[in-house]
Amino acid sequence: MKFQQNFSQTQKQTQKLALTQKLQQSIQVLQYSVEELTNFVDNAALENPLIEVTEANYTLNYSKPKSNNGEELNYLNQIPDTRISLFEHLIDQIHMNYRDTYLRTLVLFLVESIDLNGFLTISLEEACQKTGADVIQMLDALTLIQRLDPAGVGARNLQECLMLQTERDDHAPAIAYLVLEEHFDQLADRKWPEIAKAIDVPIKEIQGVFDYIQTLTPTPGASFGSTDGLYIIPDVQVIIEGEQLQVRSNRRGMPEIKFQENYFEQMKKSQDTEVLKYLEGKKQDFQWLQKTIQQRGDTILRVTEAILRHQRAFFFDEQRPIKPLILKDIAEELEIHESTVSRAVNGKYMETPIGVFELKTFFSQKVGNQTEAGDDISADTVKQALQEIIQGENKQKPYSDQKLVELLKAKSFAISRRTVAKYREALKIPSSSKRKRFD
Repeated sequence: MKFQQNFSQTQKQTQKLALTQKLQQSIQVLQYSVEELTNFVDNAALENPLIEVTEANYTLNYSKPKSNNGEELNYLNQIPDTRISLFEHLIDQIHMNYRDTYLRTLVLFLVESIDLNGFLTISLEEACQKTGADVIQMLDALTLIQRLDPAGVGARNLQECLMLQTERDDHAPAIAYLVLEEHFDQLADRKWPEIAKAIDVPIKEIQGVFDYIQTLTPTPGASFGSTDGLYIIPDVQVIIEGEQLQVRSNRRGMPEIKFQENYFEQMKKSQDTEVLKYLEGKKQDFQWLQKTIQQRGDTILRVTEAILRHQRAFFFDEQRPIKPLILKDIAEELEIHESTVSRAVNGKYMETPIGVFELKTFFSQKVGNQTEAGDDISADTVKQALQEIIQGENKQKPYSDQKLVELLKAKSFAISRRTVAKYREALKIPSSSKRKRFD
C-alpha cells in the first residue's frame, strides 16, 4: 500500500476585532450609570495628575407639595439617617437604656448573633452553652433586645417578628396578635373560614388582619446601613413644547474633567526623557477619557431620540401606551450593535415633565396579533388590559386565568392561559384563590 502525503500553501484573509484594554474600558463606560461613571472618573483622576475633576452640579426641579393642613412638606426631613449599621444602632440603645449588669453582658452577646435583617441566628440553648448562663437568664436578655428599635428585631422566625411588631402597634387590629400566635400557618394558607370559626369572629375580620400584616416588614433590620436607590440622576432630559419632543443630555449630572495645562507645561520643561514619556502617556489617557465620556453621552442621546420617535404616543396620550419595541429595532435604525443599545438603556434614566423613567421601560415585546386598525400590540398593552379587568372583577368571585383569557380575547387580545399567568405574575397579581375577599 502506497502512502502519499501532499502539502500545499494557501492564503486566507479574515477580519477579526481585537478587544484592546482601551476598547474594553470604552464599552464598560457606556454601561456605567452616572454614579458609577463618577466613581470611575474620580479613580482615573487619582492615577493621573493631569486630570482635574469638576464636581457634578445636579439640581432637582420640583414644585413643593403640601400636606393636608396646607404646610409645605420637605421630603428631605423624611429620609432616615441610615449611615450606621443595625449592630451599631442596637449597641447605642443598649448602652443608653440598660445598666452595666450581667444581664446586659448577655444582651451584648446575643446582639453579635443578629443578622442584617434583624433576626437572631443562634438558639438560646447554644447561647447558654457558650456563656454558661441558664435558659431563663438568656430569655430575659432576648426580651430586652426585642424591646429595642426597630420593632421586630431579635425575632427567631417570621411569626415572632410579626408578633413583636403587632404588639407594639397601637393601631393593630384587636385580634391580630392572637391570630398570629395561634393560627399563623392557617392565615398564611388563607384558611380564613377555619380561623374565623375557631375564634368566633366574622371572616372579614380575619381578612382585615391579613391586610394589616401586609403593612408590616418581614426584615426589620434591612433598612440600616444602606442608602442604595435613595436617588437617581437622569442621563437625559425630555422637554415637551406643544406637539414637539426635545431631548438633551443632562450635563448637570455628569462629571466634568479638565486638563491641567499649567502643570503639564511646567513639567514639560524637564530634560528627563522618562518624565516626558510619562507626561505624554498621561495626556493621551486624558484625551481618551474625555473622548469616551463624550461618546457615551452621544450614544445615549441618539438611542433616546430613536426611542422617542417610536414611543411618541406615550408622552401625549393619557393612557401612556407603550408600542412594541425591541433592541434590534433601535440597533438597525442607528446602525449599531444590539449590545450597544442594551448598554445604553440599562441603568440610564430619562427626566420628563410626567416623571422619571428608565430607558429600558420603553421596550416591550410584540404580541402575536394586531388591533382592527392594523397596529401591533405590545405586551405592556395586554398587561394594562389584564390589570383593568382584574381591578373591575367581583372580589368575592375573582376570575380564573381561563376566564381572563376569554375576556382578553373579547378585547382582541388572543393569548394563551400560560401567557396570562406569566403577565399576572409580572404584575404581582396573585391567583384567583388568593384574590378572593369576604368584605
